[in-house]
Amino acid sequence: MNNYFSIGRLVATFGLQGELILRHSLGKRSALKGVEAIFLEERKNSFIPYFVQKTSAKDHEHVYVKLEGVDTKEAAQKLVQQAVYLGEADFKQQAATSAPLSLLGFTVQDAQEGVLGTIEEVIEMPMQVLAKVTIRGKEALLPLNEQSLVKVDQKAQVVHLQLPEGLLDIYLNS
Repeated sequence: MNNYFSIGRLVATFGLQGELILRHSLGKRSALKGVEAIFLEERKNSFIPYFVQKTSAKDHEHVYVKLEGVDTKEAAQKLVQQAVYLGEADFKQQAATSAPLSLLGFTVQDAQEGVLGTIEEVIEMPMQVLAKVTIRGKEALLPLNEQSLVKVDQKAQVVHLQLPEGLLDIYLNS
């Protein structure tokens, strides 16, 4: 089973040849060099590969992408707003280690509660970064900020947190 990591979404078409603009949160300017295929989730947990013909970086968070078989603006328009995923090997190669997105798959450990679970999704909001973790079968959104983040152990892939008192109770006692 291949693991897929969400890196962003297709936000617009570009030109008349079916090119798309991908907005990503890889944490660095990227042209997705070396990526042969991106994956779109057309149905829940059904990832369809689209082979990359060419890419070029537009700016820090956008990339122009040309996909095989998508040769018209109309065909490209059907893919706009789709979430884009990379396979695990490509994701690890493309994501900046300083990017919040690079924490996907890391274990979360709280100072009081111990190991909570694995980061399934990183949600970047204007003033906040949240980590989605399933704890005892319940989804929890944990803040990754100056107050709660103790340290990130890149080698062991563990995020050490000191969560505010009562935060986990909100999720686990509902």
